[in-house]
Amino acid sequence: MNKITQKLLSLLSCQPDSQKAAYSLREDGACTGLQSTEHVRLTAKPGNAGIEILVKPGASGETLYLPACITRSEIEDTVCNDFHIKAGAEITIIAGCGIHTDSAQSSQHSGVHRFFVEKGAKVHYIERHIGIGDIGSRSLSPKTQIELGEHSEMQIDTVQIEGVDRANRDTAAKLTQGSKLILRERLLTQQNQIVLSDFQAELNGKGASADLVSRCVAQGASRQSLRLRIYGNAPCRGHLECDAILMGKAEIIAVPELIARHSEAQLIHEAAIGKIASDQILKLMTLGLTHQQAEARIIQGFLK
Repeated sequence: MNKITQKLLSLLSCQPDSQKAAYSLREDGACTGLQSTEHVRLTAKPGNAGIEILVKPGASGETLYLPACITRSEIEDTVCNDFHIKAGAEITIIAGCGIHTDSAQSSQHSGVHRFFVEKGAKVHYIERHIGIGDIGSRSLSPKTQIELGEHSEMQIDTVQIEGVDRANRDTAAKLTQGSKLILRERLLTQQNQIVLSDFQAELNGKGASADLVSRCVAQGASRQSLRLRIYGNAPCRGHLECDAILMGKAEIIAVPELIARHSEAQLIHEAAIGKIASDQILKLMTLGLTHQQAEARIIQGFLK
């Protein structure tokens, strides 16, 4: 493991905190570390194409680490990981991609994560994306596909707050009877960075529920396009919320969509885009902060 990988793992908070934890480390397009545990089995796919993850029935208190690091320019990495979460299992999955460029050439990571969550299982999926380097372009294309079984639960906390020049984020979930999905997305773009984020949830079973919240800050001349959709195909509950702060010459397009196809589908959405209130800045400046420090503090609190 080189020093750049170590730095990226630290920034991603994605380094196993125990020698006994399950993990897969991917560096510059190749799997360089793989470890299973008694209840979490990892199997590499042929040709560095990704891994198969099996979480055994009834597993509890397990944590899985899945960092992918690109340490130099001129790397194009594509990977597909499949997660099979068996009935009644509970697991926290900490995944992330960090990209470092060291020349004017670009690097890109395209990752597909497919989740098959069985009856009564619970998954907490933490995903972080980051880019570092003074030159070159860093691009990400994360794609997440989710199938939730009866009375299963999945919480997603996804963060992209630094150094990614281009991102195309695509997430789709299908929920069955009594299943529950919670999404918390946080995005920060600066300079000329661009993010496209598309999320859709299909509520196909009685009692299914989805709560999707996106919080975004666009600075400089960056652009964000956010589209969140919920399909209510059964007696279900769905909530969409998109809150954004716009600064400088940035642009944000937020499109919350509700599609009801059942008379007992209860769906609601909220969306707000605005600037930082001047009275908030003034209040913090009276406490001794500069204007720039006050803005940073407010953004930090907003994205939490």
